[in-house]
Amino acid sequence: MNISKWQTYLVTAASCSAGRTTPEVVAAALDGGVDVVQLRDKAQTARERYETGLRLRELTAEAGVPLLVNDRVDIAAAIDADGVHLGQSDLPVAVAREQLGEDAVVGVSASTVEQARVAEDAGADYLGVGAVYGTDSKDVSGDRNGVGTERVAAVADAVEVPVIGIGGIDASNAAPVVDAGATGVAALSAITAAADPESATAELGEAVADV
Repeated sequence: MNISKWQTYLVTAASCSAGRTTPEVVAAALDGGVDVVQLRDKAQTARERYETGLRLRELTAEAGVPLLVNDRVDIAAAIDADGVHLGQSDLPVAVAREQLGEDAVVGVSASTVEQARVAEDAGADYLGVGAVYGTDSKDVSGDRNGVGTERVAAVADAVEVPVIGIGGIDASNAAPVVDAGATGVAALSAITAAADPESATAELGEAVADV
């Protein structure tokens, strides 16, 4: 799996989806050309996330797009996802890979160069760096909210694995994130809350591709 080709990355959030289901939003994003999907939907119960995940697995498999699960290694295994994305307080990379297999993709959130280096040394396949522009879509402490493109550049210079910028990113501000060294950008509300998620995804992809 060529993670270095991931330019647009959708993080799901049913609570931001304007009454639409996560599968509806993901289907639209896939039509818009999204490169990877992460099932987050933290407001759902484990059973609900599992059931949502099964539907997303069908959609992403048909489209040939990787599906990752936020935090929950057990759900990732249960729905045969391609991997997981782990936060700083989640299971270690080695444990996740042990549970999911050597071919699984394991991403890690990092807001500092030190965290990025530790995650890379632990075997992370890519890093999610942010929140770049600040976000209210998830609970992020002040020192990690709005770290800026300078932090993206610092992390990208410090590690060899691909970097995905996340946090407050949409088509209007994605280009500087990639210009700073990120492989691509992750979006939550910019796609899930958009009036037209397919168009929003396509516009994000165009903004990144133009860099």
